[in-house]
Amino acid sequence: MPIPLSILDLAPIAPGETASSSIAASVALARRAEETGYRRVWYAEHHNMAGIASSATSVLIAHVGAKTSSIRLGAGGVMLPNHSPLTIAEQFGTLAAMYPGRIDLGLGRAPGSDQNTMYALRRDAGSADRFPQDVLELQAYLDGNTRVPGVDAVPGKGSRVPLYILGSSMFGATLAAALGLPYAFASHFAPQLLEPAVAAYRSEFRPSAQLDHPYVIAGVNVIAADTTDDAHEQLERMRRIRAVGLFGARGHTYTDEETELLLQTPAGKHVDRMLTHTAVGTPAEVRQFLEGFAKLADADELITAHQSPAMDPRLRSVTLTAEAMELTGA
Repeated sequence: MPIPLSILDLAPIAPGETASSSIAASVALARRAEETGYRRVWYAEHHNMAGIASSATSVLIAHVGAKTSSIRLGAGGVMLPNHSPLTIAEQFGTLAAMYPGRIDLGLGRAPGSDQNTMYALRRDAGSADRFPQDVLELQAYLDGNTRVPGVDAVPGKGSRVPLYILGSSMFGATLAAALGLPYAFASHFAPQLLEPAVAAYRSEFRPSAQLDHPYVIAGVNVIAADTTDDAHEQLERMRRIRAVGLFGARGHTYTDEETELLLQTPAGKHVDRMLTHTAVGTPAEVRQFLEGFAKLADADELITAHQSPAMDPRLRSVTLTAEAMELTGA
């Protein structure tokens, strides 16, 4: 039986495009994913990043939900220290009321932003330290067993939106195991601790009301195209966009020569390390990589980040990957 595939979408804003066109592309991507048999589409919370339009995660999920009919939608993830647990319970309780049986809630503790943005979010330095307690408070609101006397999430109470712990370190793995929750590892951009984190999660897992056995989702980048050369050309364009977006001077328009110089610095090497787990090529090449990666990651499900810089090649990558992996809708 083929391993389930899902999609992580950051609603990327390509150079020269707008947030509106990016959101329209996200709708098209979710529809294509639904048609071709992917299990879920998740959206990631990032702030103050010119190339990402998924900052208001719950709003984007609501919009995409109205344009699709069956695919699961969720956060991959909400950075819980940026919010109060009650607010997130209300938001995702509302989504669950709108789209019953289709909503997931992945939770991370990273800021998803820089120090100045943390201030703008009114987040304090100790927010991440409260993450385990905040997860339990949020879970209680959704289960209908509030930990704050006299306070319920409405909507949200009793919705039991399934929770997932996201991470790229041992902390998330051990927390997910202790709470008996599914674990999603961010190996699509932070590959270093994938194998030990998954091993620790599986060995330390304690069953819970939500989950009776470990469940691992591993992130992997994908660029599937009709030819190997086309796929690698898309990868090279994406490398350049990412290097400038992450490490370039804000507001500066980089020439090709400047971008090439940037890629030759430690910043460029960092971009390549982020892309360690990337399936690139024809459908057959992508399938071979994904099957090997699933074994390496000891994963129950793969969440694919389709990295083609433009919308049409990204949709083509979604379709070709579904066909290669023999998903039910492909």
